[in-house]
Amino acid sequence: MIIQYALLTAAVLLTSLAWSDCLAPAEAGKHIGEIKCITGKVIRVKQGARGVHFLDFCDDFRLCPFTVVIFPGDLKSVGDVRQLQGRMIEIHGKVKEYDGRAEIVLEEYRQLSGSGARIPPLPKNYDVEKKGRYSAGTFSHPRSKRKTSKRQPPEIVTQAPEDPEQ
Repeated sequence: MIIQYALLTAAVLLTSLAWSDCLAPAEAGKHIGEIKCITGKVIRVKQGARGVHFLDFCDDFRLCPFTVVIFPGDLKSVGDVRQLQGRMIEIHGKVKEYDGRAEIVLEEYRQLSGSGARIPPLPKNYDVEKKGRYSAGTFSHPRSKRKTSKRQPPEIVTQAPEDPEQ
């Protein structure tokens, strides 16, 4: 019983220490170039041009000092990031500066912890770039043009019929 209590206490302490190592999104800009943990509530998951996804931590993304970026090629190893909306997450990675704001590029699911650590994989029919009826991962060869030939008229017989009376 004492061992279980000690293990439970150690787990709670380690969890609280890990939580305290994470920074708020507003503090991320002070740690450009460092590998850090950022924690916050995902307000919105937005899909941008060419299938790039963004996790916004503020109501107005233009005023937010921090964002998370997921490129289309990484979605398969990350999972269905649309499920993160409204969740409190921790993201670990190198803080980079892009367009005057701090960001972390999410490349694999192991960078997530907290309630965002368990997201389902992408649906098989999910089209990252939404370019019509084609889904990511399927490929079909282009169809060749049908060769059409003009219909030939039947041959006309030019011989005179033989006279059966002769």
